[in-house]
Amino acid sequence: GHGKCYCGNCYCEAGWHGDKCEFQCDITPWEIKKRCTSPDGKICSNRGTCVCGECTCHDVDPTGDWGDIHGDTCECDERNCKAVYDRYSDDFCSGHGQCNCGRCDCKEGWTGKKCEHPRSCPLSIEESAKKCQGNSNLPCSGRGRCECGQCTCFPPGDNRVHGKNCECDDRQCENVDGDVCGGHGICSCGRCICQDGWFGKLCQHSRKCNMTEEESRSLCESADGILCSGKGSCHCGKCICSPQEWYISGDFCECDDRDCDKHDGLICTGNGVCSCGNCECWEGWNGNACEIWLGRENP
Repeated sequence: GHGKCYCGNCYCEAGWHGDKCEFQCDITPWEIKKRCTSPDGKICSNRGTCVCGECTCHDVDPTGDWGDIHGDTCECDERNCKAVYDRYSDDFCSGHGQCNCGRCDCKEGWTGKKCEHPRSCPLSIEESAKKCQGNSNLPCSGRGRCECGQCTCFPPGDNRVHGKNCECDDRQCENVDGDVCGGHGICSCGRCICQDGWFGKLCQHSRKCNMTEEESRSLCESADGILCSGKGSCHCGKCICSPQEWYISGDFCECDDRDCDKHDGLICTGNGVCSCGNCECWEGWNGNACEIWLGRENP
């Protein structure tokens, strides 16, 4: 009698709480709001739920990130201690400090917001990050850790990720079965160079064809009668999606790979391929966006 039921959930009136609105708060709504307001003026720092003057923090968010959100008003977010480009690691403060309420206290000899910069380094933090960034928007292309202008690529021991700024990701040359360039080419810095007689992003298309144009077109028409969904061309009974629209895929170019889950702004976190809206993760990775490393050694 102290709320409204909608779709099997109770939405309680002010002053009441509980799964069935059965508990009454002994403080005023004004006091409830005051106790739950964080120093930045947000209720539970927008990272929790206020119940009768107490914040229940959302420790793990629905995107699959792991972290430790705590504090009376959920003001502490330990994930802030992780470097953006060190997203695969469970190693806070770059392994060179202690995380306290989302801020890094660095060990002697290290400095920077994430303790990523050795004090002995002749470069400034900005100069170091610039050397690691290269042509990418992120230091080490989002695939490694930057220390004193030098990149260490992740995951460790995987020579498929390489380059001065970890800019080469040869995993991009593999299909979901792990075949490199379909067996019809070689991989060069994440791009396939196809043998004569083969073409396509993964050298998956043969230039030879033993069927007529009419037979070919009939196999490229989708259920609605449109050739390759209007987003590609037909070759030997198979649709070749427009290379200008890299995000279009599927047997009939019907899929938009921008719909796949992202992590740190990267589709499938760069650790898998987007297959018609779902991430197909490479070995050792898991999660909706392939953001979780399952290997024995944490990168």
